[in-house]
Order: sequence, then structure tokens, then C-alpha cells
Amino acid sequence: MIAGMSHEPARASAIADLMRAGRETSRLSMVFRYAIAERLGLTVSDLECLDFLGDAGSATAGQIAERTNLTTGAVTSMLRRLQQAGYVTAERDPADRRRMIVTLRPERSAELEQPYERFAERAAWLVEGYSVEELRLLVRHHARMQAMYLAELDSLHSGDAGRQSV
Repeated sequence: MIAGMSHEPARASAIADLMRAGRETSRLSMVFRYAIAERLGLTVSDLECLDFLGDAGSATAGQIAERTNLTTGAVTSMLRRLQQAGYVTAERDPADRRRMIVTLRPERSAELEQPYERFAERAAWLVEGYSVEELRLLVRHHARMQAMYLAELDSLHSGDAGRQSV
């Protein structure tokens, strides 16, 4: 039994419902990401890279590799493709000429955001009905889920994927 799981039937049922809902949301999120990437003529990894650069402003190829879970070789090929397509610029880091600083071209941002506009409007409408306390609960939940994903990715990279820890 997972730590913290109660024997109370109503709680166990609610937890099972939450887990099912989370899996379905995750699945639909992936299907949505693939559809957006296809519409833009990109791969999902390309889209993840561009989203990251949209948030971060600029990053090194190593940071992009870490964020997208790709090898540095795969990131090099992806960045070459994105640069040729006019999505990013890549310049040598003046502090370390071996590193490249990759930046999303701002004039392409609107094009990348357009497929998400209707979804963003619907998401804004969805959260409109939540209280501040409910919103803070959701933020805490997402932060904890992100920490779990990062820990699991670390385990997968270090070869500890078979071990269980709670």
C-alpha cells in the first residue's frame, strides 16, 4: 500500500478517482501537444524547446538538453533545424566561447502562441470560479507534481528507476 493511503473506502475511492483523472489529463495534454506541434510543422521536442526559451528568454544548449531530456547531439540537430526555420538565434557566449546561447526570436512568439489562444481563454474561464485558497491549493499540487517528475527523471537518468521510495 502506498504511504498515506487510508483504509477508509470513501477516501480510497476519491484518491483512485484523482489518480485516474490525473492520468487522463496527462494523456490528453500529450495528445494536445502533439497536435499543436504537428500544426506548426514541429516536433514535440521542438515545441518543448521553444516553450522553454519563451519562459527563460535564452539558454545554453546544455540547459535545453536538460529541460527537454534530449542528448546534446539531438539538441544540436534540433537547434540547427529551429535556427534554419527562423525560430531561434544562436550566438557564442562571450564569457565562454565554447558555449552557445540560444534565444527565441521575439517576432516568432505570436505565431507560437496562436494555437493556444482558445485553450488559454477556456483555462481563464475555468479558474475564474475558484477561490484564492483553491487556486493556491492547485499551485501547491502542481509544484509537488513537478518535483515528483523531476525526482523520477533523476532516478531514470541515474539508473535507479527500479527502486521504490516514498
